[in-house]
Amino acid sequence: MSDVNARVLVVVGTDKHPFDRLSSWLEQWYDRLVDQPSLTVQHGHGRPAKLPGAVAFLDHNALGQAMREATLIVCHGGPATILEARRLGRLPIVVPRDPTHREHVDEHQQLFARRLGAVGMVRLCETVDELTAALDEGLAEPTKFEITADPFAAANRAEAVARVGGIVDGLIDARARRQAARGRR
Repeated sequence: MSDVNARVLVVVGTDKHPFDRLSSWLEQWYDRLVDQPSLTVQHGHGRPAKLPGAVAFLDHNALGQAMREATLIVCHGGPATILEARRLGRLPIVVPRDPTHREHVDEHQQLFARRLGAVGMVRLCETVDELTAALDEGLAEPTKFEITADPFAAANRAEAVARVGGIVDGLIDARARRQAARGRR
């Protein structure tokens, strides 16, 4: 049984690449629900999602308000969005953009999200089945997606973003070295 007062926020960021795959997955999930939660789906430069609450972009204040009110936050693999969701006490459901679908220029979101998923800092979803399971679980037991909020995270945001950037750069550099080594064989 899901919470009829649940609010699901979906955020794809402002990257110029469409993220239509996520919109399609959400449409499939939402259409089969009996008790449909309230939705806000920020679809960015992609096609408008065929869902209630679909908007291209939210301004800073509206996004902040939507994140504070959300029961569940689904987002792309953007470090700032992930950090903000966690700062507000939510375990984000992360669907990283995939460059093989022309959703981004490289695989840095996948590498970053996988690293965070491995240590339980996000609920990583790379398939429609994983996303559906996470959303269903979150509606049935919202407390599983609540974490201890860190009200001081905002003060350390610049430091955290710099650290995250270093991690992503290291992951991409390591991948490039492996690819170069394979090319020399």
